[in-house]
Amino acid sequence: MNAVISETFTKTFARTPIIKLKRQESILQIKDLNVHAKNHHILKNINLEIPKNKITVLLGPSGCGKTTLLKSINKLTDLYKELKVSGNIYIEKDDILNTQRNVPLIRQKMGLLSQKPYPLPVSIYKNVAYGIKLKGIKNKKLIDFNVETKLREVGLWNEVKDRLNSSADSLSIGQQQRLCLARGLAVKPHIILADEPTSALDPVSSKIIENLFRKLKEHYTLILVTHVLRQAQRLADNVVFMNYGEIIEQGRPDELFSYPQTSQMKEYLVEGN
Repeated sequence: MNAVISETFTKTFARTPIIKLKRQESILQIKDLNVHAKNHHILKNINLEIPKNKITVLLGPSGCGKTTLLKSINKLTDLYKELKVSGNIYIEKDDILNTQRNVPLIRQKMGLLSQKPYPLPVSIYKNVAYGIKLKGIKNKKLIDFNVETKLREVGLWNEVKDRLNSSADSLSIGQQQRLCLARGLAVKPHIILADEPTSALDPVSSKIIENLFRKLKEHYTLILVTHVLRQAQRLADNVVFMNYGEIIEQGRPDELFSYPQTSQMKEYLVEGN
């Protein structure tokens, strides 16, 4: 980029106004969230609202705090004694960081999809039935109905309906990821948390998962962690760009990707393309 073009580029961004998001119904609000590990400040004054029935992508380089933010939302930070968490996370007006409520019940509001699928060491059927039984359902016919419904919801039913009693380990890794998603949906969550859910998958399986997310947002709110810019461009309704534990920019993808306001975001876009 020569000096003239560079100057024009800078001036254009400098005078381009930030496109304001229309007010949307939010399902989750984060206020002044900080996470420390001994002398390391992992998350710094995070303030964020997650719109309902949208895909919010947490974007940024590896180690920027995306996964820690996801764990904070799901209270998985409780599992790490070295972490000190402060602030507020409201899910439907309940402050999950400052409550005496049952933590497993709070987590049931959120389905979690990890980088690598971790099906239970039981049959395909029992993997999904496990989530259903957590909701207190005991009737066999109702469990059967819900198992089929959730497997259909993730596009897996026709592939496994004749081998429901087979081990989940017999499935391909892409099928296992969809099975884990079905198990998560079985507890009727309000929010689906996905931590780089396609990083271990082949391109075909990744495309299937991405298409599923587009359909699922009709009924669920999705928060997706990724460092892959192209995936964020394909899926995001709302983008939160993070770096060094801070939110640098956030907004619609057309806003952030076309009119980045910070040098950090501009550099990330150049490196990611």
